[in-house]
Amino acid sequence: MALTAVVGGFLLGFLDFVWIKWVPYPFADLGNSSAAWAVAAFGFGYWVRSGWLRAALGAAVGLVVAVPSYYLAATLIQGDDLAMLWAPTSLLWMSFGVVAGVVFGLAGTWARGSGWRQLVGTALPGAVLFAEAGLLAKDIGHPSYGIDPLWNALINVVLGSWSSSWSAGRTGGGRSPWPQLCPWP
Repeated sequence: MALTAVVGGFLLGFLDFVWIKWVPYPFADLGNSSAAWAVAAFGFGYWVRSGWLRAALGAAVGLVVAVPSYYLAATLIQGDDLAMLWAPTSLLWMSFGVVAGVVFGLAGTWARGSGWRQLVGTALPGAVLFAEAGLLAKDIGHPSYGIDPLWNALINVVLGSWSSSWSAGRTGGGRSPWPQLCPWP
């Protein structure tokens, strides 16, 4: 599990930078989405079947490793300064990764359970996507952004709605999309 968290985190960070570098706007902005990273931590927790503690710690490790991996990709691909790997902003993002990893990794394990934990666990991916959509929507029409945030907010709303349909599927109200993303047992 520890190796999976480290390798998964490295791939998340590195491929995230590749994503934002070459995927067209507005989809490229998902790479800079903290909600997308939180959903990745949820996916790890959902996939891991070794208990809530390992899922939470593994998701946190994955997000912490993803941050320097992201900046390493930026160094190798576009010549950014290697010092970004240990810069104060990187350390701040790593600390956010610990919190998000624990919360969303735990939610992933709860989503496999039953009762109120399943309700909370399955609701969190959609909730974080909707919350980020709200933060993006407040900038629509701002002189610095124009209507650009509209597209990012709409993408988050669509992904949040899709995730919420999964929540309904897990709790008896519909079909779940997560087994298609995590088809392994």
